[in-house]
Amino acid sequence: MARRWVMTNQDGFELSLKLEENLPVPEDLAENDVLVELHGASLNYRELVIAKKPGQVGPISQDCVPGSDGAGIVKAVGAAVTEFKPGDRVITLLSPDTVEKGGDEAFPDFPAISDGLGQRRNGTLQTHGVFPQTALVHGPKSIGWIEASTLTCSGLTAYNSLFGFQGKQVSAGDWVLTQGTGGVSVAALQLAVAAGATVVATTSSDAKAERLRALGATHVVNYHANPEGWGEQAKALTPDGAGFDFIVDIGGDATLGKCVPAAKTDGIVVLAGLRGSGSRCPYWRR
Repeated sequence: MARRWVMTNQDGFELSLKLEENLPVPEDLAENDVLVELHGASLNYRELVIAKKPGQVGPISQDCVPGSDGAGIVKAVGAAVTEFKPGDRVITLLSPDTVEKGGDEAFPDFPAISDGLGQRRNGTLQTHGVFPQTALVHGPKSIGWIEASTLTCSGLTAYNSLFGFQGKQVSAGDWVLTQGTGGVSVAALQLAVAAGATVVATTSSDAKAERLRALGATHVVNYHANPEGWGEQAKALTPDGAGFDFIVDIGGDATLGKCVPAAKTDGIVVLAGLRGSGSRCPYWRR
């Protein structure tokens, strides 16, 4: 038997979530569908926005299963599925329509994201899910289910922030600024450190500062202690105060004014947060 959470409305998780149990495991698959037994799921800020800000993100489908990120095992496939077979480890992708229409290299826009998993297509907070094959990729065998389930939104956003701009990827010797301890920022911190960059992270908490240092941050700036000048404070830590090669901005309008002056000439500021404006996360070159 299967279990799942559904959203009955968009009045916040406390009022909107409903647990459904003792459901039959789906058997009738369309030709491009894949049945996945889910073993891990992760949440993003997007889930909070969908649950309580319909005016910002648009409506949900009726009784939609929330969650865009998950990992599991393929149990059955439709007749036209060629990429997967029963027993494969897979992780989900938020926007299957983007892949279907534009291929693997296409960027999703906000309409495609709104039509994606956890909003207008059933997502990952369920034990068994039916997804189009364009909503799945093969999952790694070297990490657990929970870790794998974090890769496709926060992990992929962080990766594209640092390595997605052709001819301008982060490398050893670069200086990178990350913001806070959310999923994208923590993933970007770890990826930048792995590439040999020096990372300055921001936070509002001394306890979180210690955790950020443990993850590889060379310097941590407390933006709560310096709300107006944390960008300048961070920039002053770079060699000769020249600024950062990469800044991963997740705050949008609230933080961009501090980040742009902290970038070095020809540096990259990546707008990676849902709170920013625009139809997708663009790259901005100073």
